[in-house]
Amino acid sequence: MASTTRPALTVGFDLDMTLIDSRPGIRACYLALTERTGTYVDADLAVTRLGPPLEEELAHWFPAEAIAATADLYREMYPTYAVAATPALPGAREAIAAVREAGGRAIVVTAKYEPNAALHLAHLGMEPDAVIGDLWAEQKAVALREHGADVYVGDHLGDVRGARTAGAHSVAVASGPCSAEELRAAGADVVLADLTEFPQWLAGYREGEGDAEGLDAARA
Repeated sequence: MASTTRPALTVGFDLDMTLIDSRPGIRACYLALTERTGTYVDADLAVTRLGPPLEEELAHWFPAEAIAATADLYREMYPTYAVAATPALPGAREAIAAVREAGGRAIVVTAKYEPNAALHLAHLGMEPDAVIGDLWAEQKAVALREHGADVYVGDHLGDVRGARTAGAHSVAVASGPCSAEELRAAGADVVLADLTEFPQWLAGYREGEGDAEGLDAARA
């Protein structure tokens, strides 16, 4: 008789603007970096384009030869200025809980420096099964494949690319810098307004409904 046991589910989540609203903390850290280095960083502008690696943002403000050292300084300052100032996004804890309630594993795969990513999760009382940092866009597929992720949830076009490269179901949330239309055009399998919709989507996905089209209707 064929087994009816459903394989264990693994869901990957991005961190910034998917699980956490990192804008207040990152803004505070950039302001402190400006004061420390004497080089102006438009913190308000920087937080509108979160997602790519830190070095890409620093390249807008610092000469190439200073980027590596400045990135090290920023990461060193980050726990002081950014962690306590950063809240969880609506539905984040519930999304992780929904994966666990489905008998699955929840992992975090992020471009953020891994020790700082772990600090955010610990501060907010979120306990994923694994945290993998320092991976961006298609690079995220390395960790997603290693952990056998069925689904990857993120807010950025780079997250969609990472999911598709890994062969994972791409669930996009329009809680970050990319619009629902942009996320769909990039190839997301489903677009949700935010993680508050994720438990219902996951229930449908586990029942074989795939993209749970009722939730994917006309998200803006």
